[in-house]
Amino acid sequence: MIANDNAVPAVSIVVPCRNERDHIETVLQSILAQDPPPGDFEVIVADGMSDDGTREILARISQEDSRLRVIDNPERIIPTGLNASIRTARGRIVVRMDAHSEYAPDYVQQCVAVLNETGADSVGGPWVAEGKGLVGQAIAAASQSAFSVGGALAHQSNYEGPLDTVYLGCWPVDIFNRVGLFDEELVRSEDDEFNLRLTRTGGKVWQSPRIKSWYHPRESLRSLFQQQMQYGYWKVRVIQKHRIPASVRHIVPGGFVFSLISLALASAWSPLSVWSCLFLMGTYLTCNLNASFLTASRAGWRILPVLPVVFTCYHFAYGYGFLRGIGDFLLFRRKPNGAYTELTRTSAGHLPKNTAVS
Repeated sequence: MIANDNAVPAVSIVVPCRNERDHIETVLQSILAQDPPPGDFEVIVADGMSDDGTREILARISQEDSRLRVIDNPERIIPTGLNASIRTARGRIVVRMDAHSEYAPDYVQQCVAVLNETGADSVGGPWVAEGKGLVGQAIAAASQSAFSVGGALAHQSNYEGPLDTVYLGCWPVDIFNRVGLFDEELVRSEDDEFNLRLTRTGGKVWQSPRIKSWYHPRESLRSLFQQQMQYGYWKVRVIQKHRIPASVRHIVPGGFVFSLISLALASAWSPLSVWSCLFLMGTYLTCNLNASFLTASRAGWRILPVLPVVFTCYHFAYGYGFLRGIGDFLLFRRKPNGAYTELTRTSAGHLPKNTAVS
């Protein structure tokens, strides 16, 4: 299924992309300038049929540096791009890198070192965000807060140890023969689902702060809201497939939004529901403001006015998307809603096909 021999290069770096004209050259220059691990590396870019000039840039760079190979990803979504790259990879180790992150010069070296030292099946560094502009900086700061991510260890920059999922990822290529490739139905959460499948078969996922990268998050509330809706929506499909969530944090926002909606509707008949709804909203507002002040005290007071709205986007968008996913995937068994398959940023392959729910 997957090439697996001892030939050089030892490491295959896989990069899914689509319509990244403004970023791809800078990203590839930084990747190709990585400190080489023992046995060197190759770079495989799976392009989702870009039509903005990205393909011309890729063709030029591949002619200049033989370590870069470009393959087509006609389905235009992340998991198909990753799978196509992994199938053609020649390295014994696969490292995923994306077009909207920056990487320390020793990123690949550290991935390989941590993989060898821990004996883990999947390793990566913490999910550290660096935003641009006021809203982008607020989104980045909120993404590091336990209030928005439910205490997910992947967002804790100093955490080292096992966890349920890891940012990006590095794997021995044999692992894909054992647990399979990425689920090509999933527009979002393909990495969470893969790591869930891995841990359910006894595999180990490990995070190390030695593996350093910096993710550039959304820069508008609208795009953040749509992104989080999609995360909540597709998380339902992952839970449906595995019959259980990877963590309770995946279902809390949906339960919160459902409770608010139910209490608001019941308020027309029940005074108790009115007070319950007000209590729930007041409790959330108090927690939101506390988290906003705490986050601003660490990241800068300039972003404080924006943070409460950013936190609200995280929770309500994810919760609403989760409820829509329950309706589409569990109750009505219909194809994914188009609003949850069109991505707002052109990173890593977009414009996916609709797939039937089995």
